[in-house]
Amino acid sequence: MFRTSTSDLENTYDAILVGAGIMSSTLAVLLHELDPDLRLLIVERLSSSGLESSSANNNAGTGHAANCELNYTPVQDDGCISTSKAFEINKSFEQSLEFWASLAEKGKLIPATFLNKLPHISLVFGNEDIHLLQKRFSELSSHAAFSQMEFTKDHDELKDWIPLVMDGRKQSEKIAATRIRRGTDIDFGNLTRSYIKQIEGKESIEINYSTNVENLQQDSEGVWYLSLDGTKINRIVRSKFVFLGAGGGALTLLQKSGIPEGLSYAGFPVSGKWLICEEENSTKTHNAKVYGNAAVGAPPMSVPHLDTRWINGKRSLLFGPFAGFSSNFLKYGSKLDLFRSIKSTNVVSMLQAGITNLDLGKYLFNQLIQTNKDRIETLKKFLPMVRPGDWKLSIAGQRVQIIKQTPKGGVLKMGTEVVTSSDGSLAVLLGASPGASTAVTIMIEVLNRCWYEKMKSIQWQKKMLELFPSIGTDINSNQEALLAIRKRNDFLLKLI
Repeated sequence: MFRTSTSDLENTYDAILVGAGIMSSTLAVLLHELDPDLRLLIVERLSSSGLESSSANNNAGTGHAANCELNYTPVQDDGCISTSKAFEINKSFEQSLEFWASLAEKGKLIPATFLNKLPHISLVFGNEDIHLLQKRFSELSSHAAFSQMEFTKDHDELKDWIPLVMDGRKQSEKIAATRIRRGTDIDFGNLTRSYIKQIEGKESIEINYSTNVENLQQDSEGVWYLSLDGTKINRIVRSKFVFLGAGGGALTLLQKSGIPEGLSYAGFPVSGKWLICEEENSTKTHNAKVYGNAAVGAPPMSVPHLDTRWINGKRSLLFGPFAGFSSNFLKYGSKLDLFRSIKSTNVVSMLQAGITNLDLGKYLFNQLIQTNKDRIETLKKFLPMVRPGDWKLSIAGQRVQIIKQTPKGGVLKMGTEVVTSSDGSLAVLLGASPGASTAVTIMIEVLNRCWYEKMKSIQWQKKMLELFPSIGTDINSNQEALLAIRKRNDFLLKLI
């Protein structure tokens, strides 16, 4: 057990947040808004904030609201379209917008530094997929959340929506699309740094960069002790609450914590690659995020999309993702991460998940043997007149997909999941997409689970209402409330 002097108050914190990415920074700002006197420590292994998965180069930057992502509205066995996930994600993203709007209203966020309005488009080919897209359109557009969705099969109209995509296509080609103009592109790296800028320098906030968490243990009184290894100093810190928001590194720390809730969890790392174009004529002509359909048998993570991006203020086009495999859990991690994560408590889950996900293995193998010529051929489905010389390959971030034990055996999950200890003293975020887009909702979930008494207090409820005017209202079933909060968000975030 770690030991530290009980009088050493400078090493004692109300909360310790591991990782300085979008998740921990969101939680830090929320806690600071709710109680500015809370003493918070943020620990980051890299030299600055938002450099791993949150960095704009390491993710797609889509404000995931289910506007165009077809994998959020899967086709069920009976042929019907399931929309529950779409409404859940749309509501969560609206809550993110609501939080950013409140901070912008206070002068603490400048929307233009991380947020750009951009149409979200679903694009499909062939009669079967056109029929399914039309069903999706009919299901979603009848509800207020998606009432602004448009559908067309008309080539002339599509040329207006996506001229670069339509260039060179035959008039006889079967193609259709839906569009929601109220979409967004987000630089989550800049957002993370904007969050950190709000709180750094505050008397109650401490941020340690270039510092690793070597170990963590809980004593009999429920206090967590963390051993920190930094470039300047090694020390032991303590807190009654710890959040592990270290991206792919969270699983390793969860295992070190020893909490029973985390014993059967495992992870499978998947690396990402993009084709990027900075040629000015192309970047000016294309103005949308255009999502297609995953190939038959391919996992949801493989959904191809052609996006306008703003990375550090510079406009570019991005196409992908293409998958790769690296045993790293972090882009700047160790090749041994995967192998070190295999324990007697999770190896069965991993084997069972592997057996039931052979399609994923086949997909990854095919991705690994792809050449750049193969990738350009994939891009040609979106851009028939593509000029290969305008596109270069870029390595994106690592995603550690969750493997967990269920009554049906080990299951590979594609989303995000919060794991908490039974006493609420430790919270861990695992998984990937939709991730950053729903970070605010996820962190509110952490607060409700781990700061339950505080969240029920009149003081915190009052402050939550200031930050989230729609809190407590189901905006999916209350059209008036939805329209009111969207009007506010759009005005404050300059999305009009």
